[in-house]
Amino acid sequence: MGVSLDFSVVLERWPMFLDGAWLTIRLALASTVLGFALGTLCAIGRRGRSAWLSRLCGVYVEAIRNTPFLVQIFVVYFGLSSLGLSLPAVTVAVIALTINVGAYTAEIMRAGFDSIHKGQLEAGECLGLSRAQIYWHVVLRPAMERVYPALTSQFVLLMLASSVVSQISAEELTAVANFVQSDTYRAFETYIVVALLYIALSLLMRAGFWGLGLVLFPRRRRLGTPL
Repeated sequence: MGVSLDFSVVLERWPMFLDGAWLTIRLALASTVLGFALGTLCAIGRRGRSAWLSRLCGVYVEAIRNTPFLVQIFVVYFGLSSLGLSLPAVTVAVIALTINVGAYTAEIMRAGFDSIHKGQLEAGECLGLSRAQIYWHVVLRPAMERVYPALTSQFVLLMLASSVVSQISAEELTAVANFVQSDTYRAFETYIVVALLYIALSLLMRAGFWGLGLVLFPRRRRLGTPL
């Protein structure tokens, strides 16, 4: 039995695919920035002196890492609705994505923090640096440099996971694909196009993170260490 492929009817809707891809990029960028901030603070909290804060951050990390992302989206979506907060689907998607990637970022950053030798902290204290200065110059930047490849991979996975937010009517790339295939009855061709777009977005993000790494970590560039 032959297979007849017709991409013309799908490609006619390229403006819709571009709009969906642009929303996917915006979701990924917003969630990456917010998730990195949340995860870093959580990693600091887990290693801090406050026992209750450390336990709270640990509960958050384990709860997120042991539940499906789809369930987390529905919990945020319906949870906010039950509280009387009617937010746009895109806003809810950013909140859910941030909460999700924040937990994974926390574990990655915690591994980076643990890689910093205690002698470096003591050296910072001997130089008279404040606790905030020690965290920034001695802990945070070197730790981030060491785990940067893992962070970038996690953020690319976040972009791919954003396809799930189509379940709450956020009109990103997968939601557009669902509409196009139901309108054209060309499901196979539609999802081939979407798969190629996701590959292009992944390569674009990796190239962007590679360039950002060259700016943030010039020492690795001079040593020729891969980012």
